[in-house]
Amino acid sequence: MAIELERLRLDKWLWAARFFKTRALAVHAIKGGKVHVNKQRVKPARAVQVGDQLEITRSQIHFTVDILGLNDKRRPAKEAQLLYLETDDSQKKRADEAELRRLANQSNHYDKRPDKRQRRQIHRLKRRESTTPELKTTGA
Repeated sequence: MAIELERLRLDKWLWAARFFKTRALAVHAIKGGKVHVNKQRVKPARAVQVGDQLEITRSQIHFTVDILGLNDKRRPAKEAQLLYLETDDSQKKRADEAELRRLANQSNHYDKRPDKRQRRQIHRLKRRESTTPELKTTGA
């Protein structure tokens, strides 16, 4: 006999929908203002229901999802994805941000590691910076 849930704690739903690996991480994100329900900052014990809209931020990734179902058990990823629907606007923004991050990381790509000579130069430079006396100003 399956019990149909009408309301569920926000932290438990985020954990069951696999947005966070543990409930403790979900609680930390909610308390840090990374999760909003219907555009309002909330507490972890806030009850959510079908139809609520969540804005979730994990590191640099932003999700806007509508709740389609409630489950208090953590199920496989395929089943967890049935609990919510990400908005089209959110998907487009996330794809654009991923492309920007990919392009930014391309410019930081190094062809090779420094060889022995270059490492020695780096060590000399660091040693010189650490032994340079700070300039002291005297009051006149």
